[in-house]
Amino acid sequence: MPIKVGLFGFGRTGSVVASEIAKDPALSLQWVCRRHTESNQTYASRSLGHDSDFAPFVSIDDMSESFLETYPVDMVIDFSTGTTTQIYDKLASLKIKVVSAISNYNDQELSRVKAASSNTAVLYSPNITLGINWLLMASKILKSMIPHADIEVVEEHFRQKKDISGTALKLARHLDLDPKEHVNSIRVGGIVGKHEVIFGLPYQTIRLVHESINRAAFGTGAIFAAKWLRNQPHGFYSMEQVLQETFKQKLREIQ
Repeated sequence: MPIKVGLFGFGRTGSVVASEIAKDPALSLQWVCRRHTESNQTYASRSLGHDSDFAPFVSIDDMSESFLETYPVDMVIDFSTGTTTQIYDKLASLKIKVVSAISNYNDQELSRVKAASSNTAVLYSPNITLGINWLLMASKILKSMIPHADIEVVEEHFRQKKDISGTALKLARHLDLDPKEHVNSIRVGGIVGKHEVIFGLPYQTIRLVHESINRAAFGTGAIFAAKWLRNQPHGFYSMEQVLQETFKQKLREIQ
């Protein structure tokens, strides 16, 4: 049976993620929650170019336990803003699993996410693309091999993005770097997202780079996470953990 999915967010990235979910036969997009609904836009499917009506829009104000019981889903994928965490307790009470790809939570929002994981499975990743999480793992391994290297994190995004990349901050934390001193931000043009970790050694540098060239990368990453999370018990998970366990499983299969 396909995984029944509800989607939070239908902005620049969320709409692309919705399209990726709708194309995957292993998932079934049931509804899309956005901040406000419009009378001339009833179904997300129509906005995505489909001829049939499915995945109705619902406003965040109407996202009640009654709605969730009437339109049940197995999982929610969240590409909205941190304000949606106020609903996470309702999701958890109904055992609805959550994949959250919010870039920057404040302390209160993150506390709500972690609290929900006591009653359901929650996977949180500020950047859910597969490549960026491989970059994270590779950077940690490389640092363990050359611990005395100078390390800088560079993040590049579209010029309208105001805050520092949550992914860059996560990279810095995992590499034991002070983000204020070692995270460098560039805002130009329409760059989707680029992250680079630079290791400086005498007479040489090593650069590990990941670049998202299309927002569909966030959709494929979220779908990969959803399929993995489907069979997990309640708890708090990360994309790095998903890749580590998947890598170990594949390694056992080829041995």
